[in-house]
Amino acid sequence: MANTDAGVSIRSVSKSFGAVDVLDNISLGIDSGEFVVFLGASGCGKSTLLRMIAGLETVSGGEVWIGGRRVDQLTPGQRGVSMVFQSYALYPHMTVRDNLGFGLINVGTPKAEVATRISAAAKMLEMEHLLDRKPAQLSGGQRQRVAIGRAIVREPKVFLFDEPLSNLDAGLRTRTRLELAQLHRRLGTTMIFVTHDQVEAMTLATRIVLLNKGRVEQVGTPMDIYARPRTRYVAQFVGSPSMNFLPVANIEASPMGAIVTTASGARLQTAVPSGNLPDTGLTLGLRPENLTVSPHGTMSGKVITIEQMGDRLLVHARLGDGTQVVGADTSISAARAGAEIAFDADGSKAMLFDGEGQGYHAAAEPQYTA
Repeated sequence: MANTDAGVSIRSVSKSFGAVDVLDNISLGIDSGEFVVFLGASGCGKSTLLRMIAGLETVSGGEVWIGGRRVDQLTPGQRGVSMVFQSYALYPHMTVRDNLGFGLINVGTPKAEVATRISAAAKMLEMEHLLDRKPAQLSGGQRQRVAIGRAIVREPKVFLFDEPLSNLDAGLRTRTRLELAQLHRRLGTTMIFVTHDQVEAMTLATRIVLLNKGRVEQVGTPMDIYARPRTRYVAQFVGSPSMNFLPVANIEASPMGAIVTTASGARLQTAVPSGNLPDTGLTLGLRPENLTVSPHGTMSGKVITIEQMGDRLLVHARLGDGTQVVGADTSISAARAGAEIAFDADGSKAMLFDGEGQGYHAAAEPQYTA
């Protein structure tokens, strides 16, 4: 089913609602067969951008191209896309079979072909036994699967998903996420998926487009985004718990990378080249997994609270200068709320941010492990 010419090109696209600018000069290329996730907080413009690709919102400026053809002035039905919404939008009086075939019948597709496409989609989504049921007889996960099947039977160039898992409970979200990943591998079709959930983005995407206040903050693979965030905003948004940010009191140059002294007095050798770093206004960034409890640690503080995660413990602590951090320990940790604690920081995974939020990383990309 994969379309060999199903790339999407967004060229200097802007969107305004009256005097309110929602998207500002967005340019983005999506290759045929990619699974791209638009990620960002509520109100960042990600759903609006998806709807403009679909033709459900007009473009205030710029162009949208799909499969080498400009489409921003075409109707949704002429664009070769199919959209799955957060709400299932199924016809309650129709069977699953009729819901799947309704759109095809409306455009005059021959009955034999409709039946063939329905059968193929039902087999692919493992819902052949549901074809004669009505939506009221289905679970939430099954209804979402029907909504996805309805998109599949149209054989679009591009699948568009607007937060399709938001109405599912945690267990169903996980299972449906896996099903979507498997579906993409089987179809090889271009997919664009909108979410505010970083777990969905990290597990589904070949590339993530992280949006912030109507602009693209960073585009990259999930591990690019996680290990080498371009800005402090990206570092803070992606990762759970969020990255630790520690004020830097002093910086020294060394051949191995900048040596920083934090406001709490901890001294740390990083792998960040010191040549282009500003002298002041820097913040040290460390992921919680790179701040581990150790009796010989050089970063000390007092435990605020602990979170038992099963295979590990998350230790929330306040350092000497008042900075709050989250570090990791083994599940058999002796850490207790109110007790003194020391952390060992992995400087090779550290990054620095200047006063404008720009990120500085190790010269060579780190081999990052979760």
